[in-house]
Amino acid sequence: METLNQIDYHRIEKAIDYLKVNFKQQPSLEDVAAHVYLSPFHFQRMFKEWAGVTPKKFLQYLSIEYAKGILKDQQSTLFDAAYETGLSGTSRLHDLFIKIEGMTPGEYKNGGAQLQINYSFAESPFGSLIVAATPKGICYMAFADDADLAFQELQQLFPNAKYRQVLDMMQQNALYIFGKDWSRLQELKLHLKGTDFQIKVWETLLKVPVGELSTYSAIASAIDNPKASRAVGSAVGDNPVAFLIPCHRVIKSTGELGQYHWGSPRKTAMIGWEAAQTDLSL
Repeated sequence: METLNQIDYHRIEKAIDYLKVNFKQQPSLEDVAAHVYLSPFHFQRMFKEWAGVTPKKFLQYLSIEYAKGILKDQQSTLFDAAYETGLSGTSRLHDLFIKIEGMTPGEYKNGGAQLQINYSFAESPFGSLIVAATPKGICYMAFADDADLAFQELQQLFPNAKYRQVLDMMQQNALYIFGKDWSRLQELKLHLKGTDFQIKVWETLLKVPVGELSTYSAIASAIDNPKASRAVGSAVGDNPVAFLIPCHRVIKSTGELGQYHWGSPRKTAMIGWEAAQTDLSL
C-alpha cells in the first residue's frame, strides 16, 4: 500500500511528464491539475511544497535550451580545480562529503559470502528507496517502487551476503542528503563493487555539482579517455548508488535528458528539483 508521500510524488512525476510532453501547447495550471485529478489550488500548493517553485517556473528548468545553456557555460570549466574551489559548499556537496572505497576481490568473492549487509527502506522526494551498507560504507541505494523486487535486485549483487533489515547510522547519514539542511551531514563513505574504470567514472560524477549537468563525452574527457563515451555510458548505467552518485546529472550533448535506470520521468523530476533548490539558495 502506498504512503501519502509516495502518492504525492507519483502525482508530481505524472504532472512533470505531462508538462514535458505538452510543452509546446503551454498547458494551464488547470489542465495539469486535472491530469492528476486535483484541484488547481491543491496541486499548486503540493507542487510548491515539493519543489519550492511553481510548476510554470519548474518547467523552465526542463527545456533543452536551459540544459544547453548550462552545458555551454561549463564546457571548459566544470572539472577545472580553480572553478571547483570557487563553488559554494552546497553546490559541491557530493564532491566534499562523499568518498568511494572499492571493494577488494576478497570482499565480494563467492557472492559476497564474507559481507554483512544492513538494509532498510525510506522515503525521499523522488519516491521510496532501499539503502544498504556494509560496516565500511553504503554499498547500494536504489529507488524502490516495489520493495520485494528492490531487495531481490540487491541480493543479485551479493547473493551470499548475510542480510539484516535494520536502519544503522551509516544509512541514516546517507538519507540526510535529501533534506534541505545539510548541517547534520558527516562524510559519507561508499563501499562499492566495481572495476577500476567504473569507480573512476563514479568518482568523476561526484564532481558534477548540484544544479549542473554534464555529458558522457565530458566525463570521458575528464578521465583522460575521450574516446570512451560508450564505456562511460555503461558505467553510468551501472551506478549502484542512486542520487548519492549523481548519474542523473549526465545528459545527451543535444540537451535532451536521456534515459535513466530508474525511469526517465524520475530523472526529469530530479534535475528540475535540484535546479530549483540551487536557484532558491542563490
